[in-house]
Formats: sequence, C-alpha cells, structure tokens
Amino acid sequence: MAGPDTDRMSAALFRFLRGPLLLAWLMLACVTAFAAETPPQKTKIPTPAGNVLVEKYGAAGGSTRPAIILLSGSRGLAAPAYGELARKFQAAGMDVFLVHYLTREDIDTIEQAGGVSARKRYYDKRLPDWISSVRAVVAFLRRDPLYGDKIGLLGISLGANVAAATAANASGVSALVLVDGGFPESHAGQVRSIPPLLLIWGSADQVFPLSTGHNLQRTAAALGETAILDIYDGARHDFFIRPGHQAQTARERVARFLLERLALKP
Repeated sequence: MAGPDTDRMSAALFRFLRGPLLLAWLMLACVTAFAAETPPQKTKIPTPAGNVLVEKYGAAGGSTRPAIILLSGSRGLAAPAYGELARKFQAAGMDVFLVHYLTREDIDTIEQAGGVSARKRYYDKRLPDWISSVRAVVAFLRRDPLYGDKIGLLGISLGANVAAATAANASGVSALVLVDGGFPESHAGQVRSIPPLLLIWGSADQVFPLSTGHNLQRTAAALGETAILDIYDGARHDFFIRPGHQAQTARERVARFLLERLALKP
C-alpha cells in the first residue's frame, strides 16, 4: 500500500516531468495544427491546351504512394468541400492534386449560359481541351517515381465526364471514381477499356439520373471490369460536396476504394 512518502515522491516526479511532457504535447499539437493549416503547393503543368494550375496536398514521408487527381464540377474548386476532401485523403497517406481544368472564363460562361442546351453546346466545344489537360497531368505524375502507376482519378459531376473520358482506353489511370456523372455522349461509343470503377450516386439526382449510373455499371461489365455502384437514398446531385452524414459516408467510401485499389499496384 502506498504511504505518504510514496505519494510525495510521485508528486515530485510528476512536477519534474510535467514541464517536458507539457512541452512535448504542445510541440505535437503545433506540428499537427501546422500540417492541417499548411496551404497546398501550387504549380502550373504544361498541357496542349496551355498551362493548367494544380494544387498539391502532399502526404508525409518519402516512400511511394498513390496520387489522386480531383476534378470539380462546373463551378470550379471554390467550395470548401474540395479542400476538406483533399486533406482527408492526404491524412490517409495519399498525395492529392486539385486540377483547375476549368478556366475563369469557362466558369463564367457556364454560369451565364441560358439553359441546359447552351451549357451542353459549350461543354462539347471545350471537352477536348479539358480532357487533354487532365491527360497531361496524368502523364506528368506517372513520370514521377514517387507515384508510377499508382494514379487514381476522382471526378464530380462535370468533372466525372472529364475523368471518365480521360481514364478510358489504357490511359495510365489505375482507379476511377465518378460521382453523379459519366461518359460524355461523344465518348460513350469509343470506350474499349476502363480501370476499376466506383460510382457514387444520389438517388434523387435530377441532373444525371440514377439510370446513368446503372448504365455505366453495365458498360464496365461488358468490358470485363467490375464497377461498384453505391446509391445514397434521397441524395441530390450535389450532395457529395455539401455538409451532411451521407456526404461524409461517401467520402470515406471513396478514400477506402482508392487506397485498396492503388495499394495493389507494385
């Protein structure tokens, strides 16, 4: 049984260690906070359509690891969800690259387009440049020995259209995630191969209805590739980049899929 002397020794030891322990805890907290608040590295990668701005959220360590290319919807990367998603993947050990494939002019023109038909005409006009830009980013990352063929591509809405067309036909992408979006109509008949595919879909999507997701799943099966279709009941088109339990669940699912698929690469 501990007596008064033991209690006094324990108290003295605690006082002796309290300073170093507190300092170590504060240093750890500061390092963690600094890592969370460190802004992404910005660079411009040359492409056939001109230089494209890329924001890199780098994971810690110098060993090989997956690289995830993230493509936004038609409003660009302004929503906080994109940075939050990048940091989640970064914390899981992946380097994340937010690609500004849409120019400021693209975003303004899309916002001012007078209806769905006008937007589709603009998409058809610009898609070749968007796709060539993302393919150039894929090629750039594949030349880096840190990544090799551990390249994943995540596209949301319009970004899913660009991602699907980019990843098809042995493009160097090893895992593909499409959120509420699929192949552009002009590319649907040109697909000969596709990487392992995860489809994230809101059942109440009015822009790309759930039938589009089922069709993509059948297309992958016909090409000999398994596609997983995760359906979120009652979720609307933009649920993935909005706050909410379903969005968090979907993002965690995407992170697991990319890690599992890309970890298989040698």
